[in-house]
Amino acid sequence: MSYPESRRDESVVDTLHGREIADPYRWLEDPDSAETKDWVSRQNAATEAELSSYPERAWFQETMTAILARPRAGVPVRKSGWYFVGRNDGSQAQDVLYVADSLDALLEGGRVILDPNKLSADGTDSLASFTISPDGRYFAYGVNESGSDWTTFRLREIATGADVDDVVTRAKFSQATWLPDSSAYLYLHYPASGRSEGTETQALEGGQLKLHKVGTAQDDDQLVLSFPDNPQLFIQPEVSDDDRYLVVTLAEGTDPASRIWVYPVDGSVLGEPIKVIDEFRDENIFVRMSGDQLVLQTDRDASRGRVVTSDLAGNFTDLIPEGDNALLTVSGASSGLAVVSLVDAQPVLTLHSLGGADGQVVPVPGGGFVGLNASTKYDELFIGLSSTTDPTVAYVVSMATGEFRALPELVPAGVGFLSPDITVSRRVEPGRQVPYFLISRADLGFDEPRPTLMYGYGGFSIPIMADYRPGWPAWLAAGGVLVITNLRGGGEYGSSWHDEGRLRNKQNVFDDFIAVGEDLTKTKVTTPAQLAIHGRSNGGLLVGAVMTQRPDLFAVALPGVGVLDMLRFHLFTVGAAWASDFGLPDDPTQFEDLLAYSPLHNLRDGTSYPATLVVTGDHDDRVVPLHSHKFMATLQHAQAGDKPVLTRIEVNTGHGFGKPAAMVASEWADLLAFAAHHTGLQPQ
Repeated sequence: MSYPESRRDESVVDTLHGREIADPYRWLEDPDSAETKDWVSRQNAATEAELSSYPERAWFQETMTAILARPRAGVPVRKSGWYFVGRNDGSQAQDVLYVADSLDALLEGGRVILDPNKLSADGTDSLASFTISPDGRYFAYGVNESGSDWTTFRLREIATGADVDDVVTRAKFSQATWLPDSSAYLYLHYPASGRSEGTETQALEGGQLKLHKVGTAQDDDQLVLSFPDNPQLFIQPEVSDDDRYLVVTLAEGTDPASRIWVYPVDGSVLGEPIKVIDEFRDENIFVRMSGDQLVLQTDRDASRGRVVTSDLAGNFTDLIPEGDNALLTVSGASSGLAVVSLVDAQPVLTLHSLGGADGQVVPVPGGGFVGLNASTKYDELFIGLSSTTDPTVAYVVSMATGEFRALPELVPAGVGFLSPDITVSRRVEPGRQVPYFLISRADLGFDEPRPTLMYGYGGFSIPIMADYRPGWPAWLAAGGVLVITNLRGGGEYGSSWHDEGRLRNKQNVFDDFIAVGEDLTKTKVTTPAQLAIHGRSNGGLLVGAVMTQRPDLFAVALPGVGVLDMLRFHLFTVGAAWASDFGLPDDPTQFEDLLAYSPLHNLRDGTSYPATLVVTGDHDDRVVPLHSHKFMATLQHAQAGDKPVLTRIEVNTGHGFGKPAAMVASEWADLLAFAAHHTGLQPQ
């Protein structure tokens, strides 16, 4: 097909470590230029013209609209005597947050404490986080505008719902962390460089941990901690459950390895830091206090994780030794610890005493982990689980007895999409031993190959489960097969599994994904002409890499908000923080590794590539849209086959978090219709 013109500037050539690297579409790195805006408009028009001709689109749009119209609710949390939960009656762009003074009152409805749908006219502003002051007076909430990572904090009185004249701006990657006397909170501030509008691409300066006293001007906020010589250090504050310490976790970019400092707290006054762990060696996560000891989740000498106690000198003693399964999360609870482990990428909740012994498994059902909310102050804890076709089901669990019950009353009354009955089986690709979930509608067997959507991520130690994503039930209802892969680089099997898929081992991730695709064809689940692949963010990188390495294996590629220029990713916003998984192109050896798989730089003119639909958001300030733009311009220039290669650029949305429901439905409808059209799936 004929594509919108993308101007090529052949004069843009960098010499990197002795190699000449052409970058003819570098002008697309400026998102606010008239030329880029015009290019975006023309690309969107071309994509709309193509998609509007697909008969499958109407079915998927209707189905996705019905799926997003289902009433739903999140996982309750109890804080400072109040109960909170997010709900959506199916008609709202953003979930509404409710509060009550008892669980029964919350189940009966509660009252609205914040309606994010009123934050902006188009519903693109969203609730990023909320915390409650220890005295139960203040509700501190962070707002992200247009899907950007930039956060503005505001206050509201819980009892009355009245707004407090107190605003903090230019925050990122943090929530309001209250000090014990409720007079002040901490947050991560980023200096006034660039524009906090979500379209900027300038590399992010280092964050500053600041203390804001309620009722004072932000200019008077106290600087607690910063590292001006290392902008890649991220600072995460937390007040210990006994109110004795401010526990600060330090991490370098996205590297799991962390240091832990503690500041003695007296009211709103912080003492000098005690450096409990002061080297980047292992992952260490603060859980709770046990007398004078810190309880930590760590992977030190334990790839799958263990729970330890630590004195203030950093000496560890086993509490829950490493087991056969990877620890996902550990929370302090009234009489001990609530532990979620992954048993072959499936979540299991276990309750332990504070001595670590006598683990009691709580048989709450669900393939995907949504969240765990527990507190040392209360017996009850809340866990949210999902399935591939149905969203969150919340359960309340007694820490003392292990008894649990589902809370369907949280979900607003209403009707909506009825998910199909499905079968979920577990398979392992035999060559590289890559596990994956094979999911299908229950009434459809595998007597003959069928159109298949394969999903993967493989990075940053993030585990992938058979969880809920709005597009999955639509694809399955249409009669397609869904495959969810567990690739090296993820966190399903502990830190060694992650290490096998990062830095010099990153190619393992792509080889794993390709191996699963080949296994699906060998076992006649599908054929290359029926196989579509999808991933977002690091998963967008995955899709971009494998479609350039094995364009013959896939019929459709759907890379979303992907990191696709591996030679310049570190120059924009928070990109340099990803060096822990990718490495840095400034290093000669890592440059060669990156160049070998960089999707942008491995497109070859005259090659027949799969039908491709790239999706991004113009306010994505995490993986800036220039990655998708440059990749698309290059792909359209290179494509020799007759399959369309198109891009879909959402306006006023970012990396994905907080996207309004109608936009979610529309994007998924287009992705699935595109995949169905080019794999031969006819909704049935």
